[in-house]
Amino acid sequence: MAAAAFTTHSHAESGERQEAELCSQEAYAMGLRYQQQSAEVAALQRQGFALATLRLEQAIERHGDDANLAIISDVDETLIDNSALLVRDMQKCHDYTAWDTWLHWEREGTPRMIPGALDFLEYADAQGVAIFYVSDRYQENKADTLATLERLGLPQVSEESVLLLGPPKQERRAKVEGDYTLVMQLGDTLHDFSEAFVSSVPLDEQHAQVEANAERFGHDWILFPNATYGTWRKAELEAWDAPFVTE
Repeated sequence: MAAAAFTTHSHAESGERQEAELCSQEAYAMGLRYQQQSAEVAALQRQGFALATLRLEQAIERHGDDANLAIISDVDETLIDNSALLVRDMQKCHDYTAWDTWLHWEREGTPRMIPGALDFLEYADAQGVAIFYVSDRYQENKADTLATLERLGLPQVSEESVLLLGPPKQERRAKVEGDYTLVMQLGDTLHDFSEAFVSSVPLDEQHAQVEANAERFGHDWILFPNATYGTWRKAELEAWDAPFVTE
């Protein structure tokens, strides 16, 4: 009987350890709560689009009515919120940064608009500014992405205006710049703006590039908060080097 009890206890402990290991993804919970539920992120998003509207007004005035102006926006976590997928994966103890559930989400998921995004895009559309959606969503799901963007009411959605994964983002941006005067870019990660920030670039160099391009942020580069994923996710944290005191 004692042996059986010991075995049962050992199995329980093993199961608890295994569950703890499987659910290391719970570490993502704080960032997901902030991104999905906080009023602060909603305020920052609205603030970003208010600033984008102001800067676009200024660009239109600066270039004149006959200018062939365009803006480029990323899609995910810039215009639409995909956090429901990320939360589902975390709750299933699955690491969403493997991106192996993303194809299914593109086909059948129901993202929501980010606050302020639609008003900004409708303003740009009303002013005759061309809108291009440059996203690393999968080309094989383009029809599904087009259907999602149309369902959400985004303007100027077409085969030509939605440029998905294939050529690097820099090449897709250059394609737009070859035909239009590009006056603004919007994104939630730095590589949405320049090849200087691709994932292979070390974080210290990314920080240096932010400093070098400081005048662009808030002007023609509008950055939105994303606490759920990015090239920073494995960075070492810095801690206060002092004894731990609770009183």
